[in-house]
Amino acid sequence: MTTDVAVVIVNYGTADMAIAAVDSVLNRPQDSIQVEVHLVDNASPGNDAQVFRQTSARWGDAVTLYLEKTNHGFGRGNNVVLRQLAQRASPPDKVYMLNPDARLVTNAVAELSAFLDRHPKAGMVGSGILEEATGDTAASAFRFPNPFSEFISALNFGPLTRLLGKKAVAFPHEQPAQQVDWVSGASMMARLTALSDVNFFDPDFFLYFEEVDLMHRLKRKGWEVWHDPAVKVMHVEGASTGVNSENPERPPLPPYWYDSWRMYFEKQNGRTGARTAAFARLAGTVMGELIEKLRRKPKSNPRNFVPDFWRHVVTPLLQRNPVRKSI
Repeated sequence: MTTDVAVVIVNYGTADMAIAAVDSVLNRPQDSIQVEVHLVDNASPGNDAQVFRQTSARWGDAVTLYLEKTNHGFGRGNNVVLRQLAQRASPPDKVYMLNPDARLVTNAVAELSAFLDRHPKAGMVGSGILEEATGDTAASAFRFPNPFSEFISALNFGPLTRLLGKKAVAFPHEQPAQQVDWVSGASMMARLTALSDVNFFDPDFFLYFEEVDLMHRLKRKGWEVWHDPAVKVMHVEGASTGVNSENPERPPLPPYWYDSWRMYFEKQNGRTGARTAAFARLAGTVMGELIEKLRRKPKSNPRNFVPDFWRHVVTPLLQRNPVRKSI
């Protein structure tokens, strides 16, 4: 029987959460959707692979394991499965990419599949997201970033942010189903034909901005990107990466975050556009930190953000060798 939806979960160091994510798919309310699950372990440093081998005994043929020897990151980890699916004689119609630190609240598999059926031009649809810690609705629908939005975001000054809210990257949390620029990679379903049309995730990205780049390319090809907040998943922010916006200590961002930021802007906007965005982000950050200091508020930026941003973003952009354009 042909599969309707292939679910892909890429894990790194969160075995218990990944198992809960798989179980939430397998134990969803009964529907008529033919589903198969693919679980990729990205060479986790602990005993995740052993845990998955043991758990696979109760999953049986419902779950295919990929115990990788290399940490591919998010996009390349998904590509491991996506490229194999596309090569089948009868590939699945849709692919649901679910974070290992997320689990279904509603039957997202059936609901997002039905949404794509109702919108034939939609190449991608994302769900609403609830934060595990609070149960609050998290941002999950976004506009493409640009130099202006980077400046406003980095400035982080409430009155100005509220005044220019319609220019912000994130849409307000409570929104109706609508077309957007991009959706959260924690829970998104795509037509496999649409992913094939843009040659899947760009392998240059390790982690962060790869889904933004993917949806930029989908829209350039004429595919629509939608957000349906009525569909819900529960999500634990930063479980695999440690990057959590609610962490009051705000540890330094990993170097790959800066590399991905730089590559995204350069691939989509060229070297000049990336430089403009970088200096806008830098100016907003410096001004924002000055405002926080004058108002005697703690810094909202990760530690060492300005020197790290200069080292990993500005310096490479001032050099001569451009990155490869987006595929």
